[in-house]
Amino acid sequence: MFTAGQVTDSAPGRGRLELIGIFLVVVGYILIFSDDAMSDELDAEISRLQADVASLAGEVFALEEGILHPADSQVTVFLTLARRDALTLDSVELYVDDTPVASHLYTDREFGALQQGGVQQLYTGNLPLGDHVLKTVLTARAADDRYVRRESTHRFRKPPGQFRIQMSLDARSPDYQPEVSFREWK
Repeated sequence: MFTAGQVTDSAPGRGRLELIGIFLVVVGYILIFSDDAMSDELDAEISRLQADVASLAGEVFALEEGILHPADSQVTVFLTLARRDALTLDSVELYVDDTPVASHLYTDREFGALQQGGVQQLYTGNLPLGDHVLKTVLTARAADDRYVRRESTHRFRKPPGQFRIQMSLDARSPDYQPEVSFREWK
């Protein structure tokens, strides 16, 4: 027999406390490891969702392009430099059938890209089949350091399917007057 206040090593509560302690340690390990597993699973799910969003964004872009710029009525205008040292381009304005469709001011970097043989897409739009007029107004500094503003027109017939027009800028000595030539690509 034991009296109040007396504790022995064989007390029935001590074994229960040890079991509770062990249980808490096991639960702690389970929570730690399951938290890492849940975190890895969540990261994997986020990665899958990001891939799905990127794929859907590509599909939406393709559908949007098909609706906004159907291939059958699409017209694209490109700009190149015939001679790279003939002029310094300041700006280009485009009009189709007397409607302004594009305007661009050139930075040194953009003009440098054109001088290195780059091709700039100035305009992409839809036009009905038939006759049209493309007008361009360019502002540039010629090789003789004079600023010039030149207007050029090009009449074309829009056939079925995609249609491309290449504008090429040139300025030949001795007068260095800018000239715009047009080439059609079907």
